[in-house]
Amino acid sequence: MGIAKFVIGIISIVVFSLIIFQSFDAGLLNMLEVNGDYASGHAGIFLAFSMLVAGIIGIVAHKSESAAVVAGAFYMVAAFIGFVYFRILSDLIVWSVVALVFGVIFIAGSMKKYEDKSPEKFQITNNFF
Repeated sequence: MGIAKFVIGIISIVVFSLIIFQSFDAGLLNMLEVNGDYASGHAGIFLAFSMLVAGIIGIVAHKSESAAVVAGAFYMVAAFIGFVYFRILSDLIVWSVVALVFGVIFIAGSMKKYEDKSPEKFQITNNFF
């Protein structure tokens, strides 16, 4: 699971550059058109930086369970912000789904490790023979 966290972290940093460019462009267009909706560009920027922070945490601490939960929380917050503010910048839905999937992978992976460390249950064995 550590390699998957590492790869997802790298993908998140690459996706950050796409989202930040797209969000700056959308914010600039909203400002020039004076349509009153500035939230989509700002939400995209926030989503991009959340993906960047989660990606860095995922790369640096790809073998840590607690860091995986923190990175997953950043992904979940990014997904929530994107789902709430997708009015003008409809691509925020795509990036929100990506962030949601990455967050689920990080959190589920860390929970699986916690389950593996649980004590074994009592088993009845037949040792008479």
